[in-house]
Amino acid sequence: MKRYLFTLIALILSFSLFAQETEVTGSRKAVRTTGDVGAVLLPVAGLTAVLLQKDWQGLKQGVFSGVTAIGVTYALKYLVKKERPDHSDNRSFPSMHTSTSFAAAAFIQRRYGWKWGLPSYILSTYVGWTRVYGKKHDWWDVAAGAAIGAGSSYIFTRPFAQKHSLTLSPVAGDGHYGIYASMTF
Repeated sequence: MKRYLFTLIALILSFSLFAQETEVTGSRKAVRTTGDVGAVLLPVAGLTAVLLQKDWQGLKQGVFSGVTAIGVTYALKYLVKKERPDHSDNRSFPSMHTSTSFAAAAFIQRRYGWKWGLPSYILSTYVGWTRVYGKKHDWWDVAAGAAIGAGSSYIFTRPFAQKHSLTLSPVAGDGHYGIYASMTF
């Protein structure tokens, strides 16, 4: 299993080397594309690790982490309506690419340790950098996405959720929507 995860992470890191080569030529679009690939490959690496190990508890934790990161990020994009640096739309804050890649990196680190987590965090940081370099986000958009993604995984991925008896439930009524959270200290 570790061999497969290592192969996926090596593949991901090779895209970052390609991007460094591309940066020399000055093509922002090519650099953004490598960031797009990294943002997709990190969650795929986490899912692959879960499936190869038949880690069904990990699958549940990863799904909750990913859905939370994506949900919070989308909600903020539509509430904040910050214009992108390239003026293409007003959905800049926070960065979805960074949110999903940091959720995957934090999940991999929490579930499988720093040996796999460190390369994942390095790639996530690279993904965030590509978004700033590509003029799709400002640095604070990326920082917020990273915090949302990592925070989502830290909440749901063992040992935090078990240790603190974390309970999250959706709440809806009379035009109001939210999440009820309860935990012990």
